Amino acid sequence: MAAPMRVLVTGGAGFIGSHLVRVLLDRGDSVIVVDDLSTGRIENLAGLPDRRLEFREGTVAAQLADGLSDLKLDCIFHLAAAVGVKLVVESPIQCIETNVHETSVALRTAHAHKCRILLASTSEVYGKSDRVPFAEGDDVTYGSTGEPRWSYAYSKAIDEHLGLAWHRDENLEVVVARFFNTVGPRQRGRWGMVLPRFIAAALRGEPLRVHGDGLQERCFVDVRDVAPLLPELLDSKEASGQVVNVGHDEPISIKALAERVVAVLNSSSAIELIDIADDYGREIEDLRRRVPDLGRLRTWTDFVPVIGLDQTILDTAEEIQSRSRA
Repeated sequence: MAAPMRVLVTGGAGFIGSHLVRVLLDRGDSVIVVDDLSTGRIENLAGLPDRRLEFREGTVAAQLADGLSDLKLDCIFHLAAAVGVKLVVESPIQCIETNVHETSVALRTAHAHKCRILLASTSEVYGKSDRVPFAEGDDVTYGSTGEPRWSYAYSKAIDEHLGLAWHRDENLEVVVARFFNTVGPRQRGRWGMVLPRFIAAALRGEPLRVHGDGLQERCFVDVRDVAPLLPELLDSKEASGQVVNVGHDEPISIKALAERVVAVLNSSSAIELIDIADDYGREIEDLRRRVPDLGRLRTWTDFVPVIGLDQTILDTAEEIQSRSRA
């Protein structure tokens, strides 16, 4: 068994981050979580052993100025980011500045500590590509800079360029993980995440609001399958200096997803097709199909998702209900 490490997880009180923190603590590591709680929640870390978990509220840049740089770190998982289509559209300045600046600080921190770092990226980086499945080396096409919807994709693409440049120029061990539609307990629908929005509506017996014709396709993977994979990716020598798609490759239409939620939860909710502008206050380009090529992931790791979509729906519904009872 590997010796316990001191690990920094930025965004560790967030959805994916909080599941990763549990994985790291379970394997014996000491974990420092930095999170400004803009979208994360301290409740996500409830019940974890205080002895090996340290929480610091604030941005990575602020915490570095407050003594974090004096600690000896063995590796960093940089998950802190402005996420969610609704947040991106409503606050593009926050999105761009948070994603680019905080990533730059995290990379400089990793270089100072001579430690490995995993950067969380997103399938949004593929932009408007219609070449399916999406492979990591594919060309990308983005919309106009006048459209705020694309600010997230641009900012995360810059993050990737930064990380790969640090690897090439300074030999920093960097892995870039492009996440595809990760879902499960503790995910909130507030910023536009589709599955928790559908589940919450179904539990209340309200209509599930589906954008457009509902035939746009996505691939969903449970966060509890993804979180244990991230340390394995960071440990992979082959993945160092590379971009890796992380997700599932079985697509489902958003309309079919809504129907699945209603059926699994035995809900009386109807499914309502609406214009996307009704949710976001403006027309937003909604991409038709996103399916990852998982060749690299399967070559470099033992990843096999085991939690099915129905179980994810049930467990997420239970977590939403328990939160409402608290």
